[in-house]
Amino acid sequence: MNSPLPDARTRLADAHRHEALLSERALHIKQSAVRNVFDISMRPGLISLAGGNPFVQTLPMAELGDIARELIAHQGPVALQYGSGQGTEELRRAICGVMAEESITDAVPENVIVTAGAQSALDACTRIFCDPGDVVLTEDPTYVGALNTFEAYEVDVRPVPSDEQGLLPDELERAITAVRAEGKRVKFLYTIPSFANPSGAVLAPQRRQRVVDVCREANVLVVEDNPYGMLAFDGDPARPLRADNPDDVVYLGTFSKIFAPGLRLGWLLAPAHLKQRLYLANECVVLCPPAFNQMLAVEYLHRFDWVAQVDSYREVYRKRAEAMVAALADTMPSGVHWTTPTGGFFVWLTLPEQLDAEALLGPAIEAGVVFVPGSAFTAADGPSPNLRLSFSAVEEDEIAEGVRRLAAVIRAAL
Repeated sequence: MNSPLPDARTRLADAHRHEALLSERALHIKQSAVRNVFDISMRPGLISLAGGNPFVQTLPMAELGDIARELIAHQGPVALQYGSGQGTEELRRAICGVMAEESITDAVPENVIVTAGAQSALDACTRIFCDPGDVVLTEDPTYVGALNTFEAYEVDVRPVPSDEQGLLPDELERAITAVRAEGKRVKFLYTIPSFANPSGAVLAPQRRQRVVDVCREANVLVVEDNPYGMLAFDGDPARPLRADNPDDVVYLGTFSKIFAPGLRLGWLLAPAHLKQRLYLANECVVLCPPAFNQMLAVEYLHRFDWVAQVDSYREVYRKRAEAMVAALADTMPSGVHWTTPTGGFFVWLTLPEQLDAEALLGPAIEAGVVFVPGSAFTAADGPSPNLRLSFSAVEEDEIAEGVRRLAAVIRAAL
């Protein structure tokens, strides 16, 4: 008689046999370096300066709970049902109001597509524009989640040099020329121009239009990801690229940093001529964004002073950024340099050239602190002397202790 359950050896053999069925695309999907570190950061006693988590504890939790109960009790058949693939009109109108706070005043609900976070929006862009081997340009360094998406679609990612004022337009122009000389096409530039992840850099005002002009002249689309734009510590968000270039920029937004990441709600503002293709690409993955989450977001935006809530976030992040910079100045050995953030979540640390940040991760974890190595944020190969520190979700006293632990590890390595 055959056993109803295969033994462990048979199950392992079956798993290996199925490896032969994987697509080429599947082989390019890797565990995110940030996810690896996030899993480690859950250990008790470890101070995590790694995860870029927003500080949601100041949200009106009791009131949101009441709204959630109200929605289920009075609109349950709608809230718990399938919905529009583009998202509810109520939320799309509210999103246009959110973007108006950032100086995008010409957006209309018809061109807004509600997505499962900005990550889903980026997936839709890559899906409709990129065949395997096509080129996408990025800042160097850039968001690890974007690199993971591009790897999954077998995209050739070409990093463009940046400095403390963001992307360098002349280097962008040179990169496009170099790719064309190889007989390849650049499909789009992916950029986070405001408080970039991981560097925290803000694209200088005099560079912003130049970046779009370079891309327009070369028929390269701009995909602008702006999760941190409203988190300028001085309360004055930089003008998005999309504000002055509606036909040449696909704009990605998210509620993760201004409301709640657990709702998994973002959006894509498409040029009118691209809206239908992007809508269909998003719909084939998510079918429809969750109706209940959208309804909760609409009620939050309508019933609460969400702008004041963002102001409170800014103040929290400003104080934590100052605590981190002060701790770095007090404890780091000579030869270590770091950025001074003016918004967003991150400090970008540069070690002396002889050190590889990834090699310090193990000793740092042993010392009770965790960070994300800079090698996670670039398409370039080889060791990196950089690392990303996040202050957004850590109390000020823990920031100081975490930096102290990290400084000891760096000092020992030197």
